[in-house]
Amino acid sequence: MANKATAHDAQVVLKLYDLRREAEMRKARNWYTAEFWPQSADDVLKVANAFPSQENAWMRQVGGYWDMAAALVLQGALNEELFLQPGICGEMFLIFAKIHPFLKEIREKMNNPEIFANIEKVATGSKTARKRLERFSKNVENRLKTMAKPAKKG
Repeated sequence: MANKATAHDAQVVLKLYDLRREAEMRKARNWYTAEFWPQSADDVLKVANAFPSQENAWMRQVGGYWDMAAALVLQGALNEELFLQPGICGEMFLIFAKIHPFLKEIREKMNNPEIFANIEKVATGSKTARKRLERFSKNVENRLKTMAKPAKKG
């Protein structure tokens, strides 16, 4: 079993939570989780290459935030077991599940093999994380299917 989380780990988690509450970060998180539903690598690249659009800034802000948080775990500054609690990093799995199917192509087309690398390592690094990524990926897939269905006329 991994080392138990410490009071320092708890302080890091609370700081990460505090950063998530910043006004612009809330807008960025809302856009990424509620409005951004890519269906291909090109959908991701369209936003990634739309510099300096608001959506591009939000994508970089959310992706950078979760990549930074994952880096803290990978470098031992934050207990992984604590970080993987759903209330702490559930959103990371959602944002990653949205781009995961296209990640190889995104990396190739952007000539950036490191984009989302820390998130990927944490999201695939343990059995618990892999199961959660699988569940979030299925949820994203189902959401995309629902969005693709024409609305029923009443």
